[in-house]
Amino acid sequence: MREFKVLEIKESVFEDNNRQVDLLRERLKKNKTFLLNLMSSPGSGKTCTVLKTIEALGKEMNIGVLEADIDSDVDAHAVFETGTKVIQLHTGGMCHLDAEMTKQGIEGLGIEDIDFAILENVGNLVCPAEFDTGASKNAMILSVPEGDDKPLKYPLMFSKVDVLLINKIDTLDYFDFDLEAVKERVKKLNPDIKIIPISAKTGEGIDEWANWLRAEIKNWKE
Repeated sequence: MREFKVLEIKESVFEDNNRQVDLLRERLKKNKTFLLNLMSSPGSGKTCTVLKTIEALGKEMNIGVLEADIDSDVDAHAVFETGTKVIQLHTGGMCHLDAEMTKQGIEGLGIEDIDFAILENVGNLVCPAEFDTGASKNAMILSVPEGDDKPLKYPLMFSKVDVLLINKIDTLDYFDFDLEAVKERVKKLNPDIKIIPISAKTGEGIDEWANWLRAEIKNWKE
C-alpha cells in the first residue's frame, strides 16, 4: 500500500496557467493590443529580427517589446536605441515564460498606447513551447546554421507555432541545410503553419513577414 502522497504538479501548473491565459488574452483584446510570442534557440537572430520588424512597422503603429532573458539587458539596450518602448524581464533561471510572467511584463511595460507588443521569449526550443503565454500569435525562428534536422528533434515547438521564420538564408551557400526538407518536415507536424525564409541581416523576406503581421494585427483588432 502506498504510504506517501503523489502530487501531479505539472498538471496543476498547466491548469493554473490556462486560467491566467484567458484573463490576459481578454485584457489584450479589450485594449486592442496584439501580442506576438517569438521563440527560438539562442543565437538564431531573434533580436536582429525584432529590430528589422520595428524598422518595417514602427512608423505605422506603436510597438512595445518585452525582452526575456535569464540574465543581462543587452537585448533591451539594442531595442531601446531604436526609440521603441521596451522592458527587460529576468526569469531568475527559468527557461521559459508563462502567462503570469507575461502579465507582469505587460503591466511593467504599460500597453495602453501599444498596438503591437513583441515578447522575445527565452532562447530555448523545449520549455517555451509547453507554456501558453496568452499571446495573440506564436512565432519561432530557425536559423540556417542550426541545421535542418531541428523539426525532427523538437517537434512540439514546430507544431505549436503559427509562423516559422527561417533566418540567415544569406548563409545557405555555406551550410548543409536543405530548405525544402525543412518545409516538408514542418508541414507534416503543422499543416497550417506559415513559413517565411528571411535574412535579418540583409532584409530579404522582411517585407513578407511584415505583411503577415499587418494582416494578423488587423484581424485581431476587428
